Amino acid sequence: MAAGSPTPIDTDLLRSWPLPRQGGDKSDRGTVLVVGGARQTPGAVLLAAETALRVGAGKVQVATASDTAAALAVALPEAFVQPLPVLHNGELAVAGADRVVELAEKADVVLLGSGLGDPECADLFLTQIVPRLDSLLVLDALGTAFLTGRLDGLRHLTGRALLTPNLTETAAMLERPEEEVGDDQLGAARAVAEAAGAAVLSGGETSYVVAPQGHSWSCSAGVPGLATAGSGDVKAGAVAGLLARGATPEQAAAWGAWAHARAGERLARERPGFLARDVSREIPQELHRAEEAGGSS
Repeated sequence: MAAGSPTPIDTDLLRSWPLPRQGGDKSDRGTVLVVGGARQTPGAVLLAAETALRVGAGKVQVATASDTAAALAVALPEAFVQPLPVLHNGELAVAGADRVVELAEKADVVLLGSGLGDPECADLFLTQIVPRLDSLLVLDALGTAFLTGRLDGLRHLTGRALLTPNLTETAAMLERPEEEVGDDQLGAARAVAEAAGAAVLSGGETSYVVAPQGHSWSCSAGVPGLATAGSGDVKAGAVAGLLARGATPEQAAAWGAWAHARAGERLARERPGFLARDVSREIPQELHRAEEAGGSS
């Protein structure tokens, strides 16, 4: 389908694009492997992993900094947690890459990047992982540092990758000024999607979902309160969980963007001062409301 004006994401669209029906046991609903979280940011992978479970993933595994792995396992008893070696600055070390690839071989979806804090360290770590993956992939936050200077680095995963960058991360991937990207967010997202051969969920005041072939969708719902620490980790976990359920990358991005935005709107009305963890708990309700409006396949 040729590129044109984005299709609005609303209940009518979602009704015509139902999510795969949940059923069977936990193995039938997919395994998500969440990789990230430096020593200083274990909460990022906690938010992502918990949200993936809440939206319907059957199993979640987390590979994170050894310093915080035990505490994370207690905070999220539903998940398998793998400690990874860290550098002196708390970032994940390349020495843990082989273990990540080993876990990824048995996962349906791999979410990389949540909570990583140093672009150079993230690039070195992911360079030893991404080319060896054969699963569905979500690159979030500094996981996108892997694509800076190598936008064709996901061609082996064409049709199986989804990027969830903010404007700063989009600018870094394109090696353009952030102001230029902000002036044409949709155009920048299309440029990344085409070059990477991956779907893109671009976050900003308006969220855009772009397919590699250029077709796009827009979600203008949401509130300023969603621009809070951890909110992006929640959204990335939501789309990873929906992928595990069997959604396509574009479908997971559209449903995830909608549910995330509507959850923020509802919380702003009912609970001013909400946190990202509140959004994680509200997203399943928004998915359920949309599915009830149109049914699911």
